[in-house]
Amino acid sequence: MAQTAAKTRSRATSPKARKFVYDFEEGSAEMRALLGGKGAGVAEMTRAGLPVPPGFTITTEACLAYLDQGHFPQGMLDEVRSHLEGLESRAGRRFGDEHDPLLVSVRSGAAFSMPGMMDTVLNLGLNHKTLEGLARKTGDRRFALDAYRRFIQMYGRIVLGVEGELFDGELEAAKKAAKAGSDAELAPESLERLAERFRAIVEEHTGQPFPEEPWDQLSGAIAAVFSSWNGRRAIAYREYNHIPHTLGTAVNVQAMVFGNMGEDSGTGVAFTRDPATGERKIFGEYLLNAQGEDVVAGIRTPQPIATLEEALPEVYRQFVEIAGRLEAHYRDIQDMEFTIERGRLFMLQTRTGKRTAAAAVKVAVDMVDEGLIKREEALSRVEPEQVDHLLHRAIDPAAQVKVLATGLAASPGAATGAAVFDADRAEAMAKKGQPCILVRIETNPDDVHGMIAAEGVLTSRGGRTSHAAVVARGMGKPCVAGCEGVRVDLIKRRFVADGVTVKEGDVFTIDGTTGRVIQGEVQTVEAGVSGDLEKLLKMADQVRRLRVFANADTPEDAARARGFGAEGIGLCRTEHMFMQQDRLPHVQEMILATDTEARRRALDKLLPFQRDDFLGILEAMQGLPVIIRLIDPPLHEFLPSHDHLLEEVTRLRALKKTGKRLQRAERMLAAVENLREQNPMLGLRGCRLGLLFPEIIEMQVRAIAEATSILRQRRVRAVPEIMVPLVGHAEELRRSRATIQATLKQVAKEQGVRFDTKIGTMIEVPRAALTAGAIAEHAQFFSFGTNDLTQMTYGVSRDDAEGKFLGQYVSEGILPGNPFEHLDPDGVGRLMGLAVSEGRATRPGLEVGICGEHGGDAQSIAICDRLGLDYVSSSPFRVPGARLAAAQARLGEGAGKDV
Repeated sequence: MAQTAAKTRSRATSPKARKFVYDFEEGSAEMRALLGGKGAGVAEMTRAGLPVPPGFTITTEACLAYLDQGHFPQGMLDEVRSHLEGLESRAGRRFGDEHDPLLVSVRSGAAFSMPGMMDTVLNLGLNHKTLEGLARKTGDRRFALDAYRRFIQMYGRIVLGVEGELFDGELEAAKKAAKAGSDAELAPESLERLAERFRAIVEEHTGQPFPEEPWDQLSGAIAAVFSSWNGRRAIAYREYNHIPHTLGTAVNVQAMVFGNMGEDSGTGVAFTRDPATGERKIFGEYLLNAQGEDVVAGIRTPQPIATLEEALPEVYRQFVEIAGRLEAHYRDIQDMEFTIERGRLFMLQTRTGKRTAAAAVKVAVDMVDEGLIKREEALSRVEPEQVDHLLHRAIDPAAQVKVLATGLAASPGAATGAAVFDADRAEAMAKKGQPCILVRIETNPDDVHGMIAAEGVLTSRGGRTSHAAVVARGMGKPCVAGCEGVRVDLIKRRFVADGVTVKEGDVFTIDGTTGRVIQGEVQTVEAGVSGDLEKLLKMADQVRRLRVFANADTPEDAARARGFGAEGIGLCRTEHMFMQQDRLPHVQEMILATDTEARRRALDKLLPFQRDDFLGILEAMQGLPVIIRLIDPPLHEFLPSHDHLLEEVTRLRALKKTGKRLQRAERMLAAVENLREQNPMLGLRGCRLGLLFPEIIEMQVRAIAEATSILRQRRVRAVPEIMVPLVGHAEELRRSRATIQATLKQVAKEQGVRFDTKIGTMIEVPRAALTAGAIAEHAQFFSFGTNDLTQMTYGVSRDDAEGKFLGQYVSEGILPGNPFEHLDPDGVGRLMGLAVSEGRATRPGLEVGICGEHGGDAQSIAICDRLGLDYVSSSPFRVPGARLAAAQARLGEGAGKDV
């Protein structure tokens, strides 16, 4: 694919100098980058003496070399053969032996946890001859046939590229013919026929017989796992989670242990704490007489881990003891995979557990209280984005709802959207701005791009550790899994629950906190900051240097921001107030005015509205600073569109309507045509409007001053600051400041008060950054408007770029990321640094901040901290996350990614 070359580059220089394969005994937790998280985990467990099947790991460097060169690096396969011989010696069996064959699993494992995104092959080494040897050695032909059909199915899909649905269809047909409720009930004869049918499917779709030689099977599986690093689902997952594309995956080759050898055998996935809530208890699921993929894929609904205590008490006791040791060793919640073979426990994996936002916060706070970790480590364990997720709306407990079905509460939160039944359609709907919920029988890794696009996920099969549940939790998306009351028909694109049919496009709601599937749209309520989150944010406040402000244009937004911990308003946009219907006619009257006096009369009508706006916001902030930006957008934005007016005038003329309506429409059209510009965002807007029509600034400043005076009379402290937008030259700010000061002086004289109001400017034009020293002579503060600054630095329109080419630029590696999501440190960041240093050289103690959505982005906040800014300002709901990100920036954690 086009992305591959740009995304994956070998870090290696001389292949002869490198070691590509490590036995588990040779590795350690510190070798995560080289051995991947899974390889480092099994190595650490092996060194600790835990029951781990023997094996070896092929490094991420080998993967990068393979992807770069298109073939295995020189010497790698020789190392694999050598380590395979060592594995045979430790396991006491030989690979490919017809009498007592060694079978292996081949699993991926990147440095960053990517659950289910890359490929795994189990039971590798089986063919017609080793099948018979396995059957004789174990005395269980049914088990051997079950392992063989699983291997053909998995190898055919992952390595040979055969569509998985073909195998699934044959398995369902075999169960139906045998009247079996699950694959575990299939008799040996059915499994033998199924295996032969699987082999035929492979030959039909590849033109080649299924490979019999175990070594060929192994090399093919290694290549497939390497290649899965650049699979569509893996790329989508990395992009969503901001994981670098240049890391590669390791490959773990491990002796097989079998959970499908009867009722004293099984497989499971478990966490040392509940990954949904953070509660301190073993959480997980298992299946008896099954292999690992059965649990993760959701093929059978598993049992809660607690019931293992009754089924296999000694195994359960040992598992709980090992889980405690692992959590104490890693000092974090662990995600463990295990297999039980004939009553004997084997640990296959341990890694840092993916968790919901609520669980991440609770675990971090609890582990500080338990003395496991320090405050600083707790702050690094939670991502700012997870804090954002915690503040999403939830279903109103008082809402009247029709519950269609209840499944497993797999990932908390509420989601409403149109039902969609495949990942590609979910992605297409999301691109059109249409919220949707992905509905599947069970998800698999190929669905990940649809899960990213959807608001939430609903599956009719699978448990709390299924693919859908694990991935949704990692993304912070609501998920209801294993909802057996929902009958999904992927062909007809609908599901039926409680007698109600929900077709594709019909809107419904899921509640991942309770597991409910609800008909239609449901009323929701806002979340707040309390409990463990409040404790965590107080820790962050003790560490951070940056103050955190909010962008707010209404008293309601201002009050909400204060509730989330905002220390001021960094951007109050006055133009949003002009758009309200009760004042828009006066705004349009002002625009249509043909002289200054007419314009002033219109502005006099606007003054009471504007004054009341500022009264509400200033009062809500109770003495905290409120930075008010004077009018910024072009005036045509307050008028109907040119095409709409032209159509209306033409229609009225055709109908011979000659009254006031036509006259007003014609005046509007003339005004719009007079205001039309080739590039309005670079035209008459911002400070330029105020310089050409100073009466607009005078009205706004008067409204601010009068609101401040009224609040003082009420003994309410108000701290407004006035910000002039789009300054590119110091003289623009000097003249604007003169108008502002004259108006403040006039109101002060009228009211008998004194104003000490700061006047500053937005730095959003590159020339302003380059001449910041001159501009600072007239500014008491700077606020970076990084949306416009990024547009003008790159010479692009954000709306056009994101819709036309920016996504492709990022995916092909032309740009490392979207500069409108994360600050560009080398271009925009350099301009900011220059403005800070030159501005403070002119005016020591100059206050500098940032407003706009970059102010809520963790990566951008880290840059702001390094540049020495005083505050960041974001939307109210991003304030808590910004508080955490500011603390992480001080600790050198950047975005605080949990690996």
